[in-house]
Amino acid sequence: MKIFREQVLSSKRKESLLQLWNNEYPASLNHEAIHDFDLYLNSLSNAEHYFLLDRNKIKGWAFTFLRENEDWFAIIIDSQIQGNGKGSLLIKELKKNNDSLNGWVIDHENEIKNNAAPYKSPLLFYEKNGFTVCSEIRMENEKISAVKIKWQR
Repeated sequence: MKIFREQVLSSKRKESLLQLWNNEYPASLNHEAIHDFDLYLNSLSNAEHYFLLDRNKIKGWAFTFLRENEDWFAIIIDSQIQGNGKGSLLIKELKKNNDSLNGWVIDHENEIKNNAAPYKSPLLFYEKNGFTVCSEIRMENEKISAVKIKWQR
């Protein structure tokens, strides 16, 4: 598997990413249509996209963006390859190109994915990869209950 970096996403790439997003994130965070997903992607400032490709199929996607003068990120790994170090590879790649990273992480096991499987919190994964949990900073709304994490060089 190889990691590729892009700033501009093709329509075909966006459709693959939407499928990965809707398959792996909790159903409450799903985007119903490509138009909604496109609006989300277009709202990201200074976005950089990183893809983990296996025979031209996206198995992992991470992206960084600027929000309120902080560098933020998100990462999605195909559940078929989770636990094999591929997510850590993507995180290392993000760290090479950023001095700090901020993210929101679901820190409970109450969410369900589109396929009715439970969504497993990745909090331990981030802690193993050097992130600090900012337990006093939370996002709570109808779509998500999450804690802020931060990595600093």
